[in-house]
Amino acid sequence: MSVLKILCCLLIACYLGEGKKIRGSRASVTHTEEGGVLRMKEPYVSSSVFRLFLGGEDTCTLDPLQLHTLTSCGFNSSNPLIIITHGWSVDGMMESWVLRMATTLKSNLVDVNVVMTDWLSLAHQHYPLAVQSTRTVGKDIAHLLQSLQREYRYPVRKAHLIGYSLGAHISGFAGSFLQGSDKIGRITGLDPAGPLFEGMSPTDRLSPDDAEFVDAIHTFTHERLGLSVGIKQAVAHYDFYPNGGDFQPGCDFHNIYDHISEYGILGFEQTVKCAHERSVHLFMDSLLNKDKQSMAYRCSDNSAFVRGICLDCRKNRCNTLGYDIRKVRTARSKKLYLKTRSRMPYKLYHYQFRIQFVNQTERITPSLIFSLQGTEEESGDLFITIDEGIHGNTTFSFLITLDKDLGELMMLKLSWETSDLWRNVWTRMQSILPWGGQRSKPQMMVGKISVKAGETQDRTSFCAMNNDGPHIEVGEDKVFVRCKEDKPTLRRRKHSRPLKMNTSVQQTKY
Repeated sequence: MSVLKILCCLLIACYLGEGKKIRGSRASVTHTEEGGVLRMKEPYVSSSVFRLFLGGEDTCTLDPLQLHTLTSCGFNSSNPLIIITHGWSVDGMMESWVLRMATTLKSNLVDVNVVMTDWLSLAHQHYPLAVQSTRTVGKDIAHLLQSLQREYRYPVRKAHLIGYSLGAHISGFAGSFLQGSDKIGRITGLDPAGPLFEGMSPTDRLSPDDAEFVDAIHTFTHERLGLSVGIKQAVAHYDFYPNGGDFQPGCDFHNIYDHISEYGILGFEQTVKCAHERSVHLFMDSLLNKDKQSMAYRCSDNSAFVRGICLDCRKNRCNTLGYDIRKVRTARSKKLYLKTRSRMPYKLYHYQFRIQFVNQTERITPSLIFSLQGTEEESGDLFITIDEGIHGNTTFSFLITLDKDLGELMMLKLSWETSDLWRNVWTRMQSILPWGGQRSKPQMMVGKISVKAGETQDRTSFCAMNNDGPHIEVGEDKVFVRCKEDKPTLRRRKHSRPLKMNTSVQQTKY
């Protein structure tokens, strides 16, 4: 396929995404429906090919019209069923992650039937045409499930559909054909496709109604020209937005247009693949690194999350991203946020840092340098600048993330500099020169400091060592230890003033 053809396809998708929407309900692809069970004319000819994963690169093709192929392929009706469905195909080839996902599921879950949906003949078209085919493929999956239900008495609640991009909406369409008491057990949408689905009604995209439990991971919702590769809106019971959902560490999304001009369509494909496909690798990470499960937290939006005000786990406000998610059905979609590393294992540990300033008579704009010491690890130096300045009595809150668990927090070291570089240099010179030091140095008045660990929900309060007062001179290192009355138990979070800052603090370098 030529570069010009691909770019034309993208322009068509963009044009349709701006105005024209593909209309029609899911019911239009069925012939009849009775009692919430799909009824179709016989014989049903599937447009998709289903392959049971055996191991390595070996698969066995299933034919819903010849059910003996299920037995000959080794399908075990006692085991759960996972169906993996790929997305739009630019080159007509099966994406390499599909086989890796099947291998990961089979090797870690063992007693499970893993089936791969191959709809490349329909996916290898212009994007709008591939979108129109998603209902057809959804019908194919529904027919396979109903054949299992009818001939093997296989309950569809034992089925888990995992769909990537367009495959996420295909999984939703499949689920909509099995309503009522025969709902699919779980659907996982891996960065569900955005163009021609964003803003559509629940019947025309993946939605919480499509299965007993639906979860989604959004990793590429960065919008340009009114269009994003992944859907931004919530489409599940639990919607996860790693790193805000629009940007993923290590993917260089901001250079996407430069990549296209320099490398042609290859630059676009590689840049999109990194972010879009990150959802797949985050899910596999949850199976491969069981001891490092990524925790996400409910929040109104990402800007509030990076200000450190959303690390609460009460009333199902947090959940585990990936396979081992707690399956809690909710009346409304819950949006959850988290930070991750740029590579596997992706887990980062989240800490809410709250610092109280008291009787600050001189307005300052400090750059804080602090470090945490726990029973397991030390954080190393962490940096944050309070751009809006400090004056009077106020409390700031912000988020820090680390790639290691510090254990129970024991000590905190804090120092600060002014944001004015030359003032910092002059202050240091005054401390060195023999005639310096006579003028009083700028001071920061610090009260209590508290740190809450998101993963354990433990909040630790720190007080100045030796009760030597709240004053910290510029350039001075001050040690804070656990307050005597402090106990490592969950405390009710009080409202604090969120910190406005340029970026969240992370010790990890990507």
